[in-house]
Amino acid sequence: MPAELPQSLAAAIRFDRTGLIPAVAQDHASGEVLMLAWMNADSIAATLASGFATYWSRSRKRLWRKGETSGHTQRLVELRLDCDGDAILLRVEQVGPACHTGHRVCFFRAVREGGLLEIS
Repeated sequence: MPAELPQSLAAAIRFDRTGLIPAVAQDHASGEVLMLAWMNADSIAATLASGFATYWSRSRKRLWRKGETSGHTQRLVELRLDCDGDAILLRVEQVGPACHTGHRVCFFRAVREGGLLEIS
């Protein structure tokens, strides 16, 4: 069972009705946005306790530490909460690609001239 959230953090977070909050992972050195995932109180507590990003898998209905099977981990540098308390920013040190497709980031498609284009 993960440790509990610090009281000040728990009081500031506004989880949605399902107990989740969106979490954006950002490369701490470059500022590059890597991915978006979901967290609950247990995954936040696990992230803070372990120092590695742990998310809530909505499809598997369980916690998953980023990189647990791929080795593409995210070491936590800093966790930030937005002004409304309804989104988290994880500043991380990414090892390997962040996206399960093998791309460095999950945001590798852009809308250009009305169509979707894969970019690097």
